[in-house]
Amino acid sequence: MGTEFSEAAPKLVVNGFATPPDCDKDSGVHPRDEEKVEKMTSFVLTVSCKSTRGIVAAISGYLAAKGCNIIDSSQFDDLGTGQFFMRVSVISEEGASREALLEGLKPISDKFGMDIEIHDSAHRMKVLLMVSRFGHCLNDLLYRWKIGALPIDIVGVVSNHFDYQKVVVNHDIPFYHIKVTKENKPQAEAQLLDLVEQTGTELIVLARYMQVLSDNLCRKMSGKIINIHHSFLPSFKGANPYKQAYERGVKLIGATAHYVTADLDEGPIIEQDVARITHAQSADDYVSIGRDVESQVLARAIHAHIHHRTFINGNRTVVFPASPGSYASERMG
Repeated sequence: MGTEFSEAAPKLVVNGFATPPDCDKDSGVHPRDEEKVEKMTSFVLTVSCKSTRGIVAAISGYLAAKGCNIIDSSQFDDLGTGQFFMRVSVISEEGASREALLEGLKPISDKFGMDIEIHDSAHRMKVLLMVSRFGHCLNDLLYRWKIGALPIDIVGVVSNHFDYQKVVVNHDIPFYHIKVTKENKPQAEAQLLDLVEQTGTELIVLARYMQVLSDNLCRKMSGKIINIHHSFLPSFKGANPYKQAYERGVKLIGATAHYVTADLDEGPIIEQDVARITHAQSADDYVSIGRDVESQVLARAIHAHIHHRTFINGNRTVVFPASPGSYASERMG
């Protein structure tokens, strides 16, 4: 069930979007979520704007007037940049629609100059995974997705190699091979963008995809590509970071998940973690330990993004904590 792209225009031969085996194929709703979805409508509201007095009161007052119950709220006022960020999880007890709430918020949005979005909590973000020859992050994400701990729709897996075609197909997920060389890179990226459009991809995850993306692609998908870098950035950029760390004799190794920008490995950081090591461990040990850290960091970064907890703030991010009830699945795995 793989699809290989030639250098000609791609021709898709797969049908529909993949959903986890234990999800309803039509709705994409996990059985344990079904009863909850039927009883109430829940949304996540995100706000960013210049900081000023009265923002929280205006938002919360409007939501209360519309019969919405706030179940989780986080806000941050960046004193350095003067930017304000807010995320609110609400339950609409009167069944208000997303569109109606957004329309009603327009006067408040105009008054404060807000960038405001409302997301349906039941929506599963359409995610395209990309991998090269290291499969630990891919396998970890597939496992979390399969058991329902990663609530996304995986619309496909793209690779410049065939190493994980069987693994992907065995999960009943479309596999796409896009060969990348120095000579065909523009055509390969055009094929990728065409695939993004045809599948309705909302997020690309580079699960150890080892090709550098062009500036053009990074701009077109700004804020919608997450990469896992096998190093605790900003140290040890580029190739062989574990070898660099070993040669420096570091006592901590880590991994960094970040949004992809035109500057290699310098995009806004979403999540990081480290593991402690000793002088007795070898370079191979560094790699093994590092792979575990990479998998966990990438999964947590994806969780933060799909639950709308991340805000890009210049070359940094604001990442609000997990909502009640989501911490277990996020850490689990």
